[in-house]
Amino acid sequence: MPQPLAERMRPRTLDEYIGQRHLVGPGAVLRRMIESGRIASFILWGPPGVGKTTLAQIIANKLECPFYTLSAVTSGVKDVRDVIEKARSGRFFNSANPILFIDEIHRFSKSQQDSLLGAVEKGIITLIGATTENPSFEVIRPLLSRCQLYVLKSLEADDLLQLLDRAIHEDVELSKRNIRLEETSAMLRYSGGDARKLLNILELVVEAETSDEVVINNQVVEERLQQNPLAYDKDGEMHYDIISAFIKSIRGSDPDAALYWMARMIEGGEDPLFIARRLVISAAEDIGLANPNALLLANAAFDAASKTGWPEARIPLAECAVYLAASPKSNSAYMGIARALETVKQTGNLPVPLHLRNAPTKLMAQLGYADGYKYAHDYPGNFVEQQFLPDEVQQSRFWQAQHTPSEEKLYQQMLRCWGDRYK
Repeated sequence: MPQPLAERMRPRTLDEYIGQRHLVGPGAVLRRMIESGRIASFILWGPPGVGKTTLAQIIANKLECPFYTLSAVTSGVKDVRDVIEKARSGRFFNSANPILFIDEIHRFSKSQQDSLLGAVEKGIITLIGATTENPSFEVIRPLLSRCQLYVLKSLEADDLLQLLDRAIHEDVELSKRNIRLEETSAMLRYSGGDARKLLNILELVVEAETSDEVVINNQVVEERLQQNPLAYDKDGEMHYDIISAFIKSIRGSDPDAALYWMARMIEGGEDPLFIARRLVISAAEDIGLANPNALLLANAAFDAASKTGWPEARIPLAECAVYLAASPKSNSAYMGIARALETVKQTGNLPVPLHLRNAPTKLMAQLGYADGYKYAHDYPGNFVEQQFLPDEVQQSRFWQAQHTPSEEKLYQQMLRCWGDRYK
């Protein structure tokens, strides 16, 4: 019995790898690292089916070094220590470090992650982790600080079409069939940027056709998937499409819709902490300064869900979802940091004005550090006007208030302090 199509089509070299050009395209950071023959530990963060595992395997093949794989779902601390010991005893002088690839590293407990620290720090292994979850929530800080983080994106339509063409014409099994692609929009829509899901759909449609000629159009794809809905990884569709509907319902102030989409996720077996994390993000991004208590409640819901799990976690999560949906909305802080980040990218590392620098030594004081700084608490109202931005951007505005009742108080305070600057 042949391997699944997705496995048969797994790239073996960077030249065969599709997508993630920002990481592995000509001159990109990971390609340069790989071509140099020496890589540092890193974590790949991205949705399913975008090439995280494949990229790790390509790196191991290119570097011709020992390659160990652990799954965070089935491996414990003992497995981690066994691999580290094998890597230590199997090393040769001046050879590339053995690579330890950990799939779904976000599922490792704190103790499991702690067991990796020493080996990573001493260079006994080069760690490559793969995760679909935000590492800042799931990976302990000491380990995260020892790894670079690379973000992989969902594959674009051109990438998926290239993959389809390659599978139809180059795969050992599909190339025997007369396959004609009349329409692709349904396949692309159902795949959701997931290469593995796309190939699963293609394989399902082809295998369902008994004649030599296989015609693929939107109607055929939809009919086949209705007959076998699990073939295109319904969990993946729920994971991204339904969470999107959930967040947009909260942003759109519709508590009923928010509860409906949450119920869909609960019935689908979604991880309660996945939902809780999205509530925290929504509280900061969409409610923001219009109701600062929203972030406090979202964090409390996250804490409650982590302590209870299903089915009880549905109660604090539902309470939070309704509260966020019914709250006034503001994205002024979200937009403000976006503007500030864009300015930093355009202007680079501008020097900190001398009066804002600390002067812990005599030399620094002689150079003018802290000279002229005005301590706000020494002035009426705990405010005195002075420059806090570098000269080159001192006229820039990043935070622009949105006049909800709560945020209006902050805006009026800024008017009292800065006058026309905030009008």
